[in-house]
Amino acid sequence: ILAFFLLNSLLGCSLVFMVQGFYSASDDVVELNPSNFNREVLQSDSLWLIEFYAPWCGHCQSLTADWKKTATALKGIVKVGAVDADQHNSLGGQYSVRGFPTIKIFGANKNKPDDYQGGRNSQAIVDGALNALQTLVKDRMSGRSGGSDYSRQSGGGGGGSKKDVVELTDDNFDRLVLNSGEVWLVEFFAPWCGHCKSLEPEWAAAASAVKEQTKDKVHLGAVDATVHQGLASRYGIRGFPTIKIFKKGEEPEDYQGGRTRGDIIAGALDLFSDNAAPPELLEILNADVLKKTCDDYQLCVIAVLPHILDTGAAGRNGYLEVMMKMAEKYKKKMWGWLWTEAGVQMELEASLGIGGFGYPAMAAINARKMKFALLKGSFSETGIHEFLRDLSVGRGSTATVGGGALPNINSVEAWDGKDGELPVEDDYDLSDVDLDDIFDKDEL
Repeated sequence: ILAFFLLNSLLGCSLVFMVQGFYSASDDVVELNPSNFNREVLQSDSLWLIEFYAPWCGHCQSLTADWKKTATALKGIVKVGAVDADQHNSLGGQYSVRGFPTIKIFGANKNKPDDYQGGRNSQAIVDGALNALQTLVKDRMSGRSGGSDYSRQSGGGGGGSKKDVVELTDDNFDRLVLNSGEVWLVEFFAPWCGHCKSLEPEWAAAASAVKEQTKDKVHLGAVDATVHQGLASRYGIRGFPTIKIFKKGEEPEDYQGGRTRGDIIAGALDLFSDNAAPPELLEILNADVLKKTCDDYQLCVIAVLPHILDTGAAGRNGYLEVMMKMAEKYKKKMWGWLWTEAGVQMELEASLGIGGFGYPAMAAINARKMKFALLKGSFSETGIHEFLRDLSVGRGSTATVGGGALPNINSVEAWDGKDGELPVEDDYDLSDVDLDDIFDKDEL
């Protein structure tokens, strides 16, 4: 009995040792685990063929010899790995492994591997790997590629450019975010996270819109928290996706807004307006001022103010103050603000239908469409607010800029901030004028 017990024990130990020892260092199969998976697979440019197995699985045990043979045949061509998904179930769960053995191909997009559906002998597996390799090479030749960075994360179409999402890492985070002095919204994501994949097209679309509307003053970034674990640990990331707001000189705070592109854009613009200086109000001194302002901004708001002799400095400053208040109120719109004196830029007035009377006047130009709208109400905070509010929601009538292009602009001197002065005329001494030379006496 004792001998039988010892024999069973030895056989059991041998069986356990054999089952747990599927692959050894002498094999060409790379043993993968959570500690080396990111480094070996996700950050690699190689094509990987990976078996997810369980030591107790009979089919896995049967596959072992063919898997080793496959790894040897593909050595130097395709990487062949294996994950004990029973011991490292987090990796199995990450890639939706439901049965054993499961074989996945990690190709162009490492975050979205393909399931291998072919036969389970070495020849069939090698053929499948070479077909996947051929596809990868064709993709690279056509300019398509994949990898572990955010721009190659899986997801649907977006309406924005993924390149506008800044990929942040342990190496560049402090330099780009903390030392920039600008506002950042940073998403901490995990490639396997379903909610992160749903957010990705919204984040990309928002990044493009925010970049344009804030003139690249607010940035959207992304951190792969499974790769850059130091950053995730520094900021206490516990779930995915987590979005943090970083502002100069302040502790980061959690973003609490919605996860649609509209919600993200609105939140970013609020952050921008809270931290941005009011837009500059420029006098139209030459063609460059008008062109640059109207080209750089979605709308340029132009006021034509009465002549300085009609208002004096105090009156003009009053109009300019109203404009500055409106510029501050609408600064998140990122519009340009300009003014000129009545009669100075007559071609501009004519192209906008202002026509030499009714000052002060105001127009808003969309230079991309060469359309404009005129202020119909009073030149006051209330009147201008109603005018701009209607423009913001697409209401109000518009017309085409006269000539279909920005008009010629006169180069003038800037207003000196003083009251105007009537032109001084030369005095004439009439005592030396012989009136007989001017009028015919007979006609008098």
